[in-house]
Amino acid sequence: MIFDPKYLLFIAPALLLAFWAQMRVKSAYAQAMQQGAPLSGAAAARKLLDAAGLHQVGIEQVPGHLSDHYDPRHKVLRLSPEVYSSRTMAAVGIAAHEAGHAIQDAKHYAPLVIRNAAVPAAGIGSNAGAMLAMLGLVFQWSPLLLIGIILFAAVVFFQVVNLPVEFDASARAKAELVSHGIVAEHEMTYVNRVLNAAALTYVAGTLQSIMVMLYYIMRYMGSRN
Repeated sequence: MIFDPKYLLFIAPALLLAFWAQMRVKSAYAQAMQQGAPLSGAAAARKLLDAAGLHQVGIEQVPGHLSDHYDPRHKVLRLSPEVYSSRTMAAVGIAAHEAGHAIQDAKHYAPLVIRNAAVPAAGIGSNAGAMLAMLGLVFQWSPLLLIGIILFAAVVFFQVVNLPVEFDASARAKAELVSHGIVAEHEMTYVNRVLNAAALTYVAGTLQSIMVMLYYIMRYMGSRN
């Protein structure tokens, strides 16, 4: 298939937003890593988890840069080395965000339950769906393109439902850091910048998946006409 300039027009806004979001994340993270905090990321996360009664949730250090995540299957927070051990605003903010996911899990937060259930379908959609859609375009076979669109819709659904999950985890993190005295409210500027910039990356990812699907749908409707 010859490259279609319309595809670039569809995804360009999302790519620009993603680039800007990544620049904001790097800048906010670098600045927040220079601002001291009373606890390390691991200690802050432990305090928030224990306060929520989640003593059974573990905290582990994993390799990588910004590789932090909560594993709902094994009930463990996995924090990158800088976040795990650093006593900085960036570390406590990111660690608190992941603790927020653990709290969501314990409270059976509906969007998180739905998101976790959608993971297998999203995995299939991101691989098989995109491949079938592309093959449908290459061979100009609309039924194959339609199957690809249907499978890829699972990716879009996952991305959309993931937004409230991430926004809520950040909101919980900000509130808990202040309420437990880890960060004073007037010192939350750097934490807010890091978490808000990270949220933009999720918005960009969602927008990109939506625009890719709309492009596939546009091509499918064109083939039908």
